[in-house]
Amino acid sequence: MIQQTADTALFTTVLVANRGEIACRVITTLRRLGIRSVAVFSDADRNARHVALADIAVRIGPAEPRASYLNIAAILGAAAETGAQAIHPGYGFLSENEEFALATADAGLTFIGPSVHALRVMGDKIRAKNHVAESGVPTTPGIAEPGLDNAQLTAAAASVGYPLLIKPSAGGGGKGMYVVDSAEELAAALDAARRVAARAFGDDTLFLERLIPSPRHIEVQVLADNHGNVIHLGERECSLQRRHQKVIEEAPSPLLDEPTRQRIGAAACAAARSVDYRGAGTVEFLVSDAEPDAFYFMEMNTRLQVEHPVTELITGLDLVEWQVRIAAGEQLALSQDDVHPTGHAIEARVYAESPAAGFLPATGSVLTLVEARGDGIRVDSSLAPGLVLGADYDPMLAKVIAWGADREQARSRLDVALAETVLLGVPTNIEYLRLLLETPEVRDGRLDTELIERTLPRLAFRTVDDHVMVAAALYLRDHGAVRPANPGLSNARTTANPLWASPTGWRVGPHRPTPYTLQAGTAEPVTIQVLGTPDASLVTIGDRATLAARIAPVPGRTHSYSVELDGQIETFDIVRNGTDVWLGSAGATFRLVELSRQDQLAARLAAAAPSAGIVDPAVRSPMPGTVISVNVADGSSVVTGDTLLVVEAMKMEHRLTAALDGLATVAVSVGDLVSLGQIVATIRRPDPAAHEGSPGPADSEGKA
Repeated sequence: MIQQTADTALFTTVLVANRGEIACRVITTLRRLGIRSVAVFSDADRNARHVALADIAVRIGPAEPRASYLNIAAILGAAAETGAQAIHPGYGFLSENEEFALATADAGLTFIGPSVHALRVMGDKIRAKNHVAESGVPTTPGIAEPGLDNAQLTAAAASVGYPLLIKPSAGGGGKGMYVVDSAEELAAALDAARRVAARAFGDDTLFLERLIPSPRHIEVQVLADNHGNVIHLGERECSLQRRHQKVIEEAPSPLLDEPTRQRIGAAACAAARSVDYRGAGTVEFLVSDAEPDAFYFMEMNTRLQVEHPVTELITGLDLVEWQVRIAAGEQLALSQDDVHPTGHAIEARVYAESPAAGFLPATGSVLTLVEARGDGIRVDSSLAPGLVLGADYDPMLAKVIAWGADREQARSRLDVALAETVLLGVPTNIEYLRLLLETPEVRDGRLDTELIERTLPRLAFRTVDDHVMVAAALYLRDHGAVRPANPGLSNARTTANPLWASPTGWRVGPHRPTPYTLQAGTAEPVTIQVLGTPDASLVTIGDRATLAARIAPVPGRTHSYSVELDGQIETFDIVRNGTDVWLGSAGATFRLVELSRQDQLAARLAAAAPSAGIVDPAVRSPMPGTVISVNVADGSSVVTGDTLLVVEAMKMEHRLTAALDGLATVAVSVGDLVSLGQIVATIRRPDPAAHEGSPGPADSEGKA
C-alpha cells in the first residue's frame, strides 16, 4: 500500500539490515506506517523475535557477522529477492558503512540514512574533527592528523599532555579507546588500540586527545531533511558509562542551563549543516563538570542511537518514522520553535553479563521472561521465551525506559520497572542497574564518565543466602528434583503408584527429611533437609537449627512463588533447567546447581586435597568467545602475569595470563571458538631432573 503525506509517497517495502531489539523497533514503526517489512537473519537468529515480527524474512548466512550481517552482497540480494525499495541499517553493523551506502544506491535502492559525503567526513574522527572546527564548532585539544605512526604519536603525546585518550579514527562505541596516564603506558596502549581498531573497523589510524577532567558525555539529537532544514531535539546525558560503553542515558541533561542548551544545540546543527546532513543523527560533545558552559565536539554518529527512545519520550516524535519520511523526500513538518520537550526520560541497557565476574559476557537461554509495563514505561526488546543467547553478537538484550514529569519520577519508575523485569536462564546486569540508580550521585544528577568505576567497589550485590537456598530446595521438593527413580523397583509398581519412585522421604512410621545439595558457583555446597508439605515445612540448612518454611504460588504469575522462612517472606521467580535452578528476586538473579551423590563426593575429595601453594596449571577461558591473538609459542618460557592469549566475545577483550612461571603449551589458534571453562593453555614447571649433571658455564678455555 502506498502511503501519502504531503504529496510524497512512502516506500511499500523496506528491508531492515540488522537484528535484535533495533530490528524489532524499526519493524514496529514500518508496520504502523503500513510498510511491508523484510527481516534478514543468520543461522544463529533463525528463531529470533525480529524474524517472526517481520512480514518476510530471508536467511543471509552463518552466525559469523562478516558472513551475514556484514555481508553486503547477501543483504542486497535479499532486497532484490523481496522487492525492497529501501534499506534501514539500524545501528551498528553496516549503519555507518560508506561502501554499503554506495552499493545500496548502485542497486537502485534508497539508503535510509545520510549521504555518502556525510558518512565519509564523519566516519573518520580525524577528518570530522578538523572539518567541524572550520564551521566554528569547538573541539577537544589534541593531535588529529591522518597517517601518524606510533613513533609520531609518541613524540606528539608530550605536547598533548597526560592523562590523554587514544582514539581510533574510524571507530565508535568506545572500541579501541584507551586512557593513558603516563608516558610509560603509551607504547602498550598504542599497540592494543591499533589491534582493536584494525579488527573492528578495518583501519588502525589513531589520534590523541587531552583527557577532559570529570568529563560528562552529552549528545544532541538532530533531524535534517533534503531541503536544507536542520533542527535539534534537545540533548541527552550519556555520562554513565563503563569501559566507554553507555549504561544509563537520560534526557534532558541535569547539568545544562538553558543558555548552554541553546548553544550546544546550535553547534550540533552547525556540524550537521557542514556536511549537508539528512535524516536522524547525533552530535556528541564532552563537557567538563567543573566548567559546564564549555563543550567540545567528539564525533557525529551518522545513524540512529541506541538511546534514541529517551528523546522520543520527551518530544513525542518517532525518529524512525522521520528517518523513513526524510529518505522518501518529505520535508520536516516542524521547525525549531515547534520543539518543546516535556518531562524527563531515563533508559537502562540490559546486558547478558556477570557483574560479579568482572562483567564478563554471558550466554544461556531465556527460560522465563516478564517485561515491565505501566505508566511511563517502555521496553525495547528482542527477547522471547526459549530464545538462545549465544556469544556471536553484542550482549545487549533490551532497553527499559521510563518517562516522568520530572527526573525523580522517571528515575523511580525505572527502578520499579527493573525490579519487575524477570529474565532467568542467563546472568544479567539488572541488579547492578538498580544499585547504580540508587547511588547518591545518580539521584542528585552528579554524573561523569568515571563515576561507575568509582562507585562499583561500594555497590553491595546480593549473594546467595539462606532464603535463596531454601526457596530452591522447596521448589525442587514440589516440582521433582532431577534424580533417577529407584532402580530396584519394578516398572509396574512405579507406574501404578508413582509414590514409590518419588524421593519424598515418605515411609511407614516417622517421615524422613529429603536432602537437596545445592551449589552456587564455586562456593561450598550446602545441603538443605526438607520435611513436610508446602504449607508447613521444616528445613535444616547444613548443620544449623531447623526452621519453619512454606512456599506458595503467586496467583496470576507463572513461575513466581512466595517463600516464607522463619517468619520472613520473599517473592522469587524460579525455574529449573536440568540440574540448574534459576531464581530471581527484585532484579537479582541466582543460578544454583543440584549436586548428585557423585558430584558431592567429588566436591568433598577436592576440598580434602592439599591446596596450599598449589596453582592450577590449566588456563581456562572465562567466557565463550573467539581467540583473537596468541602471544606465546608452544614450549616458550613464561613468567607469572605474562599474556598468553586474548579472547574476545561480544565487544569485550579478555587477556588470559600465566598464573605461574614455566613452559607454556597453547591448545588453540587465532580464530578458534572457545567455550566457557575450556582449557586453552597449560603451564608446566621445568623438570629439575633435566638439569641434573648438566655442565656449568665454561671458562675461556672451554673447561667447565
